[in-house]
Amino acid sequence: MDETIIDSENETKTDTSGSIDEACVKYGREVMDTQLAVIKNKGYDFAPQFQEMTIHLYLLGAVWRFAEGLDAHKNAREHAFTTIHSMLINDGMHEKNVHKRIEFLRKMSRLEDGSNAEAVEAGYRSKPGDNSLAGLLDLYIDEVRVSGAFWRLYERLKKTILYGGLGIAFIVIWFVTLFLPGNSAISILAAGLLAATIFVIPVFLIGLLIYRFKIKKPRQSPTP
Repeated sequence: MDETIIDSENETKTDTSGSIDEACVKYGREVMDTQLAVIKNKGYDFAPQFQEMTIHLYLLGAVWRFAEGLDAHKNAREHAFTTIHSMLINDGMHEKNVHKRIEFLRKMSRLEDGSNAEAVEAGYRSKPGDNSLAGLLDLYIDEVRVSGAFWRLYERLKKTILYGGLGIAFIVIWFVTLFLPGNSAISILAAGLLAATIFVIPVFLIGLLIYRFKIKKPRQSPTP
């Protein structure tokens, strides 16, 4: 008889926990549907990684507060992470990548002094139907480091340096081997590496100049 009572109590706790998780996931979807519709119309141009991280941290705060109202006050923050985990799995992300994403969000959700990140705070203070996520992203519009333009430049520069450097090194190695026989393998390889370096450094410097003059926006002086 005692074992039956214990099993019944455990089953009740499991069901309660399950219902809380389901409610959090449902609420999380509602928050995302509402907030993403707003920011889509804004036409933001942020680096994909930054925008995704900010949205997830915002969602963490929103679900955290929601979970506190479901008799889950002690574990509300953890319920929020579980909610994001479930949502990412349902969206088709691989379990291993979801685990990495959650660990990354755990790290980014706290500042060095232990306080919550700004995006988490914004989500926690948010109310259904408001534009708080857009308001949060508006703060970073003039931040070059998270801009989509800077990200695209970085990607193009990275590919140019990688493939261009390899191509130049291959051509030089081929030329030295074919037209300057008698060199040792080390000398040929060194010539290829030197040629690649000569190519990479100017390309990198050009990228910095583009960043400085074409992308980086001058900070406006505060209005008196």
